[in-house]
Amino acid sequence: MRQRSAVRALSAALILALPVLLAPGPIARADTKVVPKSVEAIQLSFAPVVKKVAPAVVNIFSKRVVSQRSLSPLFNDPFFQQFFGNGFGNFGVPRERIENSLGSGVIVSPKGLIVTNHHVIEGATEITVVLADRREFPATVVLDDKRTDLAVLRVDDGHGNLPYVELRDSDSIEVGDLVLAIGNPFGVGQTVTSGIVSATARTHVGISDYAFFIQTDAAINPGNSGGALVTLDGKLVGINTAIFSRGGGSIGIGFAIPANMVRTVVASAEQGGKVVRPWSGVLGQTLTPDLADSLGLSRPGGVVVNKVYPGGPAARAGIAPGDVVLSVEGQPVEDVEAFRFRVATGEIGRSVSLEVWRDGRRLKVALPLQAPPETPPRDERQLTGQQPLAGAVVVNLSPAVADELDQPGEWKGVVILKIVRGSPAHRLGFAPGDVLLKINDYDVVDVAGLDAELARAVTHWTITFVRDGQERSAEFNF
Repeated sequence: MRQRSAVRALSAALILALPVLLAPGPIARADTKVVPKSVEAIQLSFAPVVKKVAPAVVNIFSKRVVSQRSLSPLFNDPFFQQFFGNGFGNFGVPRERIENSLGSGVIVSPKGLIVTNHHVIEGATEITVVLADRREFPATVVLDDKRTDLAVLRVDDGHGNLPYVELRDSDSIEVGDLVLAIGNPFGVGQTVTSGIVSATARTHVGISDYAFFIQTDAAINPGNSGGALVTLDGKLVGINTAIFSRGGGSIGIGFAIPANMVRTVVASAEQGGKVVRPWSGVLGQTLTPDLADSLGLSRPGGVVVNKVYPGGPAARAGIAPGDVVLSVEGQPVEDVEAFRFRVATGEIGRSVSLEVWRDGRRLKVALPLQAPPETPPRDERQLTGQQPLAGAVVVNLSPAVADELDQPGEWKGVVILKIVRGSPAHRLGFAPGDVLLKINDYDVVDVAGLDAELARAVTHWTITFVRDGQERSAEFNF
């Protein structure tokens, strides 16, 4: 998982939990929230919630094979390899070792479906799930979604009657609500910690492609990845995923993937194991204070529509460039990340209600949700020949491909998927994600036309492409 600034993914080598407090007797309804008014009220116990939820929180042990090309890190130094080659130190024979890691998971179905983090099981060759009652089962991966950092596993206890936790609507929680975090921090055993919801829609955290998290101050430490964040009605409101830390331990800033996103991924696992997310057909930018002022809005927050895919969902809803999306299904949209989350957690085939600001008025429109189309067909192929792009694997861009590559708005043209190491394209500095626009005087439309143009007997090449939103041009003699 990507690490940005001080945000760190919870280590897949441990899990979390700590004691918490809750009232004895029947569990309080979610809509009867009260502030403690006496010493006796503060001394109440969370034990009923823990007894209900803890049996469904599991430990996940994974093994993976890691290749090591030398006996000492010194031998991997590029300075030595420059003179002695990549095999320096072990005669070119890779050494393999087994790497073990530990994480958490939550059973969400009595038939053995378990939700955890992608980074807990990434690259694993063997996965073992240990239940709270110490029973152990081998697990298979049903779905692994790197973009949300979620994975769904399956175990079979022979009865299909495992303890599980129900998912709660994560939009129903509020800042200040009490929550419990359950897992196995630092490998000490199942632990429970308590805290409150610090924020419900935290974006710009830099953890996954769909950056929309519940923030909590419940103690979360390395090893908590995939563990449960539950409310006092005993329902799962989030999957603990990452912490903000300066030294590797909890400082009271933890992040959990909302249950509404978890529900979408679990539904995909039950329907065949492939995540297909709804698509809006919109490219936009976050509404800044300057933009808000120029558009007549009293405050920033929202998404300004810059581009609409012809014939796509937004176009059919009547959305046009210049519109500002303010909310989805009544939930405020503060930035692009929040808009993407709201659309992605919708259901394909249905519509969601959008509040839009246009020409000084607020409008309600219905956005139909559909899977991104693969038009034109992808036509993936590796380029060859005596030309600068030889060794690049390219594919036709479409809304489906753009969504897979997390390149919103790049709906047509040709994109580089990967580069063969040591090839001309690699040596000349091309990279996966580059969108090819022009080869000499030829405007790149599709892979077939690009391949034909590159087959011409030319010695001087001018290639124009887009990288990280910036158009670039490079010339080569070949």
